[in-house]
Parts: sequence; C-alpha cells; structure tokens
Amino acid sequence: MTDAASSTTSVGAHDLSALSFEQALAELEKIVSELESGQAPLERSIDIYERGAALKAHCEKKLEAARLKVEKIVLGQGAAAGVEPAEFS
Repeated sequence: MTDAASSTTSVGAHDLSALSFEQALAELEKIVSELESGQAPLERSIDIYERGAALKAHCEKKLEAARLKVEKIVLGQGAAAGVEPAEFS
C-alpha cells in the first residue's frame, strides 16, 4: 500500500469536518492520482472513490462558505444592496 493509500484510509468520513480546504483538496488529488494509475484493486478503487466523493462535497461546502464570506465583506464595505460577485483573478 502506498503512502497516499494509507493516509486515505486513516481518516474516516466522520473526520471530514476537521479537514481544512487545503487538506481535503490534497487528499482528493492523491485519490485521483491513485485511481488514474489503475493500480488499485477494484474494492480499494470503490472505497477511495467514495472517499473522494465525500472530499469533493466537503471542498464545495468550504468554497461556498468562503464565497458567502467574501460577499458579506463586500456588502459590509458600503456596497449597494445586492450581491456583487467576487473576482479571484
């Protein structure tokens, strides 16, 4: 088992809330790499795919929270009522 494989199974689904966006994304990237390599047995592939789906949802939740926080900051600085999209470029 690779380091990525062992670290993926060491953190259960209940521990997702403790992961930062960056930690979750890094773990998700390891899972994608392992799946793309085609070296994992079928059962392991299914297990890590499920973990990856949970990590993806966690990352999306964190991004949405960050988006809302940015909108709140923009509105808090005297912007006109309404939503002003955040630009990250």
